[in-house]
Amino acid sequence: MKIGFIGLGNMGGPMAANLIKAGHAVTGFDLSKPALDALAKAGGKAAASAAAAVGEAELVLTMLPAGPQVRQVYTGEGGLLAAAAKGALLVDSSTIDVETARAVGKAAAAQGFDMLDAPVSGGVGGAAAGTLTFMVGGSEAGFARALPVLQAMGKTIVHAGPAGNGQAAKICNNMMLGISMIAVSEGFALAEKLGLDWQRLFDISSKSSGQCWAMTNYCPAPGPVPAAPSNRDYQAGFTADMMLKDLKLAQQAAQAAGATTPLGAEAAALFQMLVNGGLGPKDFSAIFRMIRGGGAR
Repeated sequence: MKIGFIGLGNMGGPMAANLIKAGHAVTGFDLSKPALDALAKAGGKAAASAAAAVGEAELVLTMLPAGPQVRQVYTGEGGLLAAAAKGALLVDSSTIDVETARAVGKAAAAQGFDMLDAPVSGGVGGAAAGTLTFMVGGSEAGFARALPVLQAMGKTIVHAGPAGNGQAAKICNNMMLGISMIAVSEGFALAEKLGLDWQRLFDISSKSSGQCWAMTNYCPAPGPVPAAPSNRDYQAGFTADMMLKDLKLAQQAAQAAGATTPLGAEAAALFQMLVNGGLGPKDFSAIFRMIRGGGAR
């Protein structure tokens, strides 16, 4: 399939490379020349602009930083809705607010395009390995059409419902993850104060009612899970900056929907403290360092 790919950063670059490996013809655009050079090296074609990247594409895929960029790239003057080929399927894999996802999807529909919001989970490692999880909002027909392309980049692809539901699933999931990581961090910090070995707590709780993904797969205390970032000085798989972004999106959505999320709000406040303390680029599990030591560093 001819694919136009806009946004070739830490996530988009590896995703585009996997599409090329799967046999798709990828034309991409990014504001970064090194990103364009990497695409060309992987076998793709670098375009001079976003509009030029999508003119002949059967499917357009975007991976952008935030909602304002998504609105601008799609609906701004000379944007993708004006430049994309008639009948192209539009897929946005950025993590943005639900309102923007639905607004851009509505604008696309008004121009005759089928559009999916398809944010991902799995981080840079998942993007490189082609094992991402895609949470997809949009029509059944659009989902079926996009599925073979998404399967070249991901291991789990789930249709979450109509437009915006992909973003809703992403922010609800990550809000739960942020809260659970704080809970696990508090438990292991308390264990240390009480003289309970971290490995022994892990051995007990991983088989008991305290079990959760944040502990068994990503334990924030060094030792029990060798592959976890806690054993690599919290080298990021998913940064604290990105977790804070998602927690803020969850709070924005909760306020708009009239939902009560007190733990989500507290999690956002704690990750804000972590980021303010200079640990934004570290893995989000570095929240353990702050909780254990009583400060953001």
